[in-house]
Amino acid sequence: MKAPLVVLGATGGVGRGVVQAAIDSGRPVIAVARRSSELKALKAGYPQADLTVLAGSVANDAAGAKLARALRKLGRPFAGVVAAVCGSAERGRLLDSPAQFLRRKLDEDLLPHLAAARHLLPLLAESDRGGTYVLIGGPGSEHPWAGYGHRSIGAAALRMLARVLHDEARQQAVRVQLLAVDTPVCTEFNQRHSCPEWPSALSVGQRALALIDHDAGDEPPRPIVPYAVRAPGPALLPPRIHLPSPPASREHATPASSAPPATSPPSTSLAPTSANTVPKTVPLPAAAIATAQEPDCTSDDKTQRCLLDARALLKSLTAPNPKQEPTPR
Repeated sequence: MKAPLVVLGATGGVGRGVVQAAIDSGRPVIAVARRSSELKALKAGYPQADLTVLAGSVANDAAGAKLARALRKLGRPFAGVVAAVCGSAERGRLLDSPAQFLRRKLDEDLLPHLAAARHLLPLLAESDRGGTYVLIGGPGSEHPWAGYGHRSIGAAALRMLARVLHDEARQQAVRVQLLAVDTPVCTEFNQRHSCPEWPSALSVGQRALALIDHDAGDEPPRPIVPYAVRAPGPALLPPRIHLPSPPASREHATPASSAPPATSPPSTSLAPTSANTVPKTVPLPAAAIATAQEPDCTSDDKTQRCLLDARALLKSLTAPNPKQEPTPR
């Protein structure tokens, strides 16, 4: 039987995805969160699963020590911990806020991770299973997140904390890794305004579970593991649009009465071209191509703008330029 997984922040958006991924894989879960009412609702959603709920906090050292004692009383050595702990998503410019604002945000976003690690890493070491402790990081750790500068500073500090814990936990035979998610995550709380490219909370939970199970093969563990969206295969690459070559000059332009139809294949002439000759193969944005192939589909404003820009580009490339100078012979 698999050892249980401890999920901190289990009732949050990302935490719920981790819980679901663990239950789907048949692993017992110990869900930890502050509010008992939300934990009861979470447990009611998985009536057949081996799900234990535990009200607790890691806001400071005292709360972390209390949680460690409660976990030890369960008498169930666990295989790993996933810390999906995050403070409130408060927006604001740092220059418009007092210094106390950043101090408070670090207290909410960063220090709970240290308090949890200080008291739960020894429990992992006691199990003699070579357990793994996974922290889940948010966006903005490498580049400033506009309007959320305090979150960027906290995320960058969390990366360094993960590196330090990774080195120091080796003495306890425990693996510490940070799953770096550089975009917001689509959860059940923000589905209405989430973007299609955001990863789902379930997929983030599956990646975290892969780190717990050491699915990286023989590769040495890294302190920072980026969450990367898999690139599409060759079959999913956008097609290339072939455009007819424009006339070399006005002198050699084909009369309108004998002009070939717009659907004629591009010319295969090997005659030399001028520096102003337009390439015959022009890639289009994937969003514009998808919309062009499905004219009846519903697209958002961004896709429509991409399509209009692509059409304007094609029109400018194929239309003859009356001001173009004749090509010297």
